[in-house]
Amino acid sequence: MTPTRLTLASLCLIALLSTGLSAQTDAAKPKSFKGVDCATLPTRLETTECAEANYQVKTIYLANVTTQIEANEILVAVRNMADPGIKIYLTATQNAISFGSYPQEIDRMQALIHELDKPRKNFRLTYTVAVVEDGKTIGTQHFSMVAADGQRTTLKEGDKVPVATGSFSTDNAASQTQFTYLDVGMNFDATVNSIATGIAIKTKVEQSSIGSTSTIANVTEPIVRQSVLETVTIAPLGKPLMLGSIDVPNSTRRLDIDVLIEQIK
Repeated sequence: MTPTRLTLASLCLIALLSTGLSAQTDAAKPKSFKGVDCATLPTRLETTECAEANYQVKTIYLANVTTQIEANEILVAVRNMADPGIKIYLTATQNAISFGSYPQEIDRMQALIHELDKPRKNFRLTYTVAVVEDGKTIGTQHFSMVAADGQRTTLKEGDKVPVATGSFSTDNAASQTQFTYLDVGMNFDATVNSIATGIAIKTKVEQSSIGSTSTIANVTEPIVRQSVLETVTIAPLGKPLMLGSIDVPNSTRRLDIDVLIEQIK
């Protein structure tokens, strides 16, 4: 027999066929995504296949959230930072966030939630209201309350004074008078926020008392004397800060109001 001679073209064709068969064989083999961070894969298709292959469901319970607003803010932050295809749900009654993804993404989302779910700092606010006459302090009152970082806190001390707002009568009933009640005494309203240079405090201090009476439309009404101080300022921790001073009309007296903010450990 005469031996078959292979030309260069034939050899190239055989090589191409062998390469194609090898590629088809490799493509037929299922890819293993075990232990792979799907976010590092080069194509979106591979990332999706990897995520589906390693899909897990995780529920994280929020330990320091006390309001629905706080839980919603954490949910929005996690949803915006995660892959848009990941489903994330908030169970408000359980203070829990549930989501499904591959392990590495779950770890990243869990770390973000724990970073945001931190306990609020608590502060003790001590207000001092001093009555000064002719340069001498003749009376001092102290009022103390605890405020959480970022939360509004109020304190009231005094009386509720009834004030007639109107009256009416019918053919079959006696005249009836309607009343509302005024808070008379000391009222404090404060919101604190911790910042790098101290504590930002928004506060309102109100002192009121009953003076003389006035008759309006045959109804005797009390006249309420009132001093109000409302301010937003930066206060240092552990040092008293003068919020303001109010002169009392028709007298030589004034009210000095300061606040001392201490962090509760």
